[in-house]
Amino acid sequence: MNFGYVFQRKIIAASIAVSIFSATQSLAQELSREEFDSLSDRVRTLESENANLRNAEGARNVSSSLVGTNAEYSFKVLDHAEMTNTKQLYQLQALSNGMLGSKLTLGGQVTALLNYQDANENSKFGWLMRHPTSNNQIGTSSSEAVIHSANINLTAKLHENITGYVELLYNPEQNFASGSTITGLPRNNVNVRRAYVLWGNLDKSPMYASLGKMDIPFGWNDTVSPFTNSTSWHSFAGLAYGGLFGYANENLHLRAMAIQGGAQFRNANTPVEGTNVPSKLNNFAADANYTFAFESDTTLMLGASYQYGSSYCQKFEDTPATAHSTGATLIPGVTRNTAPQGVRHFNSCDDNVDSLAAYGIYTNSKLVLTAEYATTLDVWPGTANPYIPQFAAEENVSFTLGGRYSSDVGLPQPVDFSVEFSRFNAGASGSPWEKQDQLVLGSSYYLTPGVNLFAELIRVEG
Repeated sequence: MNFGYVFQRKIIAASIAVSIFSATQSLAQELSREEFDSLSDRVRTLESENANLRNAEGARNVSSSLVGTNAEYSFKVLDHAEMTNTKQLYQLQALSNGMLGSKLTLGGQVTALLNYQDANENSKFGWLMRHPTSNNQIGTSSSEAVIHSANINLTAKLHENITGYVELLYNPEQNFASGSTITGLPRNNVNVRRAYVLWGNLDKSPMYASLGKMDIPFGWNDTVSPFTNSTSWHSFAGLAYGGLFGYANENLHLRAMAIQGGAQFRNANTPVEGTNVPSKLNNFAADANYTFAFESDTTLMLGASYQYGSSYCQKFEDTPATAHSTGATLIPGVTRNTAPQGVRHFNSCDDNVDSLAAYGIYTNSKLVLTAEYATTLDVWPGTANPYIPQFAAEENVSFTLGGRYSSDVGLPQPVDFSVEFSRFNAGASGSPWEKQDQLVLGSSYYLTPGVNLFAELIRVEG
């Protein structure tokens, strides 16, 4: 049967060829040689142009499959307010949902701010979303029209189970650069904020792993505010080199991370042979949360975390007695130091100070309610000042309470209204460094999934 079918096709093809040949011969007899050659040239030109168009279309198809964008994905993966330490899980979910159809997905964000700040002490501003130093803000009031931060990121599908991620950050308002203003070159640089290789495919397995520079899985550390991070985030959110392993099914999410020792980029410090040199994987963190699902799209997530080495391990540094001065020009009997004293972050520690966190998040279609608590399990040595000995060293404690409601006010999209209170305790009761409170009232409106307009009223005390 197959033989007959093939033979029949060959006869039909031969018949068509003969018919075309006969028509060409007939056409050649009616046209002059010159007209026939001109017509043939035009046919060849059209064939060439058609081939070029097909090649160009093919190149465009290859290009579109190679490089792409997704505004919603880019906004969420670069957002510093939500999913602060669960980006890997979100990326795997985006891959599973088909949001990342290209080999390379490029994205970016720009956060522009217009703000006014007022303080009751000269050149002392406590707004934690920028470094509140006298190098940046002078007087009792300050106003700005600035770029707070800008990011560029690249997500690469290297294999069906392997994804690469790189994120660049420009953040003049929060860049660590002692003695420089937001217009100084030390603050106006670009650095690699996050970079890691991610293994996982949720369509095949609930397990995943990542290796590189990433957020530490400790606490929730998100905020219901549209922009300002909670005091809990400023106190305990971490960023470090390490390797992370995760497990995520519909309700349960487990993570454990081996963290490079020494002083890391943010909130991680475990001494390595008495130094802060990050030359040994001797720090770690773990987090577990479970989401309970109820009717009407209502969920309750409860979680807890542990971290072996937090950043709160340095002692109060004092110059030796040989550097003290009681010269004649000073007040009689008063000892002065010739070098700065106090706590210096990122310096080495004598021992680790571990920490614990617990959190609960209630959500439905319009309402989000949050509660988070974190504490060190030992005192921070540096909270004891030898020159004010009446205040003993204390544990570091932070908590956050917040709520957000989405309201339909007649616009194409709902408007979010939020309130959040957070506190950071860092000293004994009555000490000048006892605590800092932050209250944020916010509202935001999404013009598109990747464009958010927001306003906040912030009070910081302590």
